[in-house]
Amino acid sequence: MLTLQQILSFLAVAVLITLSPGPDNLMVLGLGMSKGRIKGMAFGLGCALGCLSHTLLAALGVSALLAASPVAFTALKVCGGLYLIWLGYNALRSKGGAQAAAVTADETAGRLFLKGVFANAINPKVVLFFLSFLPQFVVASQGHPSLQTAVLGLVFTLQAVVLFGLLGYFSGAVGQRLQARPQAGMWLDRAAGTIFVGLGLRLLVAR
Repeated sequence: MLTLQQILSFLAVAVLITLSPGPDNLMVLGLGMSKGRIKGMAFGLGCALGCLSHTLLAALGVSALLAASPVAFTALKVCGGLYLIWLGYNALRSKGGAQAAAVTADETAGRLFLKGVFANAINPKVVLFFLSFLPQFVVASQGHPSLQTAVLGLVFTLQAVVLFGLLGYFSGAVGQRLQARPQAGMWLDRAAGTIFVGLGLRLLVAR
């Protein structure tokens, strides 16, 4: 169903996207620095598991489109390619210098976990990202496109669990390095932006 090359190429892109500075990982970093590693890891785990709802939506959407029309599936991939190019353009324009904001709310680890799940699950930007990103790695000719999408979504979720967990655990050291090297975030954005644009262009020129 899924080839090893598919999974490895997807995993490489997913890891870079997860590490690229954004609201979720900076919140994990900020919580870990200000409230301790347990709370940072709890929020990060919630954010990662919130991706499962988007995986389900993406899998159902891809399945429905293919059942309706292969042309519709192609249209989804092209529209997704344009969206990824737009994301890449914004990432390439990033000035970097992202800082981990301090968190003052006194919340339990359990509440922070649920907050992470809820915040990620209802975020329309994440929904749109999954609908655009996951189908780029689906090969319809290999069969079971909805299952391919679901497996890719699970891979994305698992790597997010690991990376967010590590970020929360080592948040103190990571935060110090990020503050000492504000340009690091910019270069991570540049790398992610290049990949986004490359994926988008590949979809636009592919037949």
